[in-house]
Amino acid sequence: MKLIISIVHSDDADTLIRGLQQKGHRCTKVSTTGGFLREGNATILIGTEAPQVDEILDLIRENCHARTKFVSPLPPVVEASEFYIPRPVEVQVGGATVFVLDVERSEKF
Repeated sequence: MKLIISIVHSDDADTLIRGLQQKGHRCTKVSTTGGFLREGNATILIGTEAPQVDEILDLIRENCHARTKFVSPLPPVVEASEFYIPRPVEVQVGGATVFVLDVERSEKF
């Protein structure tokens, strides 16, 4: 048995969950927050048998897309007499970070 942990952007989470459910896969969504941009993420937990892993990874690839976004960085600490306007920086957000773990034991009550 395998546990797939997929960290995806909040905008992609519901589409991914619908795709998983349509293919008969069960999952659990945990709302999380990213560290760099402090934006909403979703951590999707999927327990499955080993032969199903590739199908699930394909669904994640199909439903979770990276996109670019402009963000304003925090201004550096400056003296009171200085004036600083930070320029927006283009960063890539979205996509998915996926971990596939072996499960030694699983029980359902």
